[in-house]
Amino acid sequence: MSEPVEGKEGFLRALSESARLLQQNRPDEAIRILEPLHAQAPTDPDVAINLGGAYILRRKWNRAVTLLRAAVDAHPHHAMLWVNLAAAYLGNLETAGPKHQERAIAAYEQALAIDPKTPNVHYHLGLIHKERGAIDRAVYHFGQAVEVAPHDRDARYWLAQLTALRAADAEADDKQGQVYD
Repeated sequence: MSEPVEGKEGFLRALSESARLLQQNRPDEAIRILEPLHAQAPTDPDVAINLGGAYILRRKWNRAVTLLRAAVDAHPHHAMLWVNLAAAYLGNLETAGPKHQERAIAAYEQALAIDPKTPNVHYHLGLIHKERGAIDRAVYHFGQAVEVAPHDRDARYWLAQLTALRAADAEADDKQGQVYD
């Protein structure tokens, strides 16, 4: 663990360096910077977001949840804390069980209640609902994701795929209904 950082300028410089390391997908190095910052300022939301994000990248879901839950309690109106808490609750989408998904959905919805245009939230909700087989909900959220971020190619892709799937299912249902008429 690193030494405590001196002064506000040093604190901000260390926080900025941790963000740079996270952007470079170097969470272990970021954690070495962030844990002392968190010890110095346990209620700082920016430190919690970065440290929680680093734990998530390292798949340390429980550590991230504990840290981010405390940060959300201290800053309940901070949308990005809720976003990171949702990611920590969810863990790996493909292996997340229903309880993890429900906690993540609730946290993402809390972020949207604070700021309906919070980046990537609708996209992640779309992915969760797609995984759960709730196609209408997934289509809704991917559509909202495109409204919030029109350049989001992934959201556009899933919106098109699921809209086509829904249309094909409706057509098959219509044909099935005609057989019985």
